Amino acid sequence: MAKILLVLCCFVYVQDEPTRSWNASYKLSWADFKGQPNHNVSAVAITASGISFGFSVRETDSKVVGFTTEVFCYFYPEQSWYKPNLADNHVLGHEQLHFDITELHVRKFRQRISGLKVSNTIKSELRQLNKTINKELAEMQDKYDAETNYSRHLENQETWKNYIADQLNKLSKYKSVD
Repeated sequence: MAKILLVLCCFVYVQDEPTRSWNASYKLSWADFKGQPNHNVSAVAITASGISFGFSVRETDSKVVGFTTEVFCYFYPEQSWYKPNLADNHVLGHEQLHFDITELHVRKFRQRISGLKVSNTIKSELRQLNKTINKELAEMQDKYDAETNYSRHLENQETWKNYIADQLNKLSKYKSVD
């Protein structure tokens, strides 16, 4: 039911389409889903969300002396859609959790970056970390859909909702700015 859009932006950050940043005080509504539904698939809704990542490295005399990073969680309204005649608030909650799972991985990414040390290998370390986080994100999104049967398994849906809320809380130090 959810489609994950993974975005990698190194060095230059360019955004060609509208986005919505993750925010703890904002929950998605069906009005945020602006894409055209695909009636050839069984999915009731698709959430397109992803991680945007960029970094810069400062060098002196061919030696890395510092680095900065930017990591963001985005929802892509024009790539997200729903079938109005089949969607309800329960499905919307399922879709919101896909966005929350993306935010969780942004927090994990920021946490792992905070443990990195300046070195001449920092560029490759950051690129590898980006690949690893996005792989973990995709795996968790797939596991979430499988275990909830795309929101149909109500008990598992509630378990996931509580789990993600707990994990977001544990990593609140790394949350996206409201």
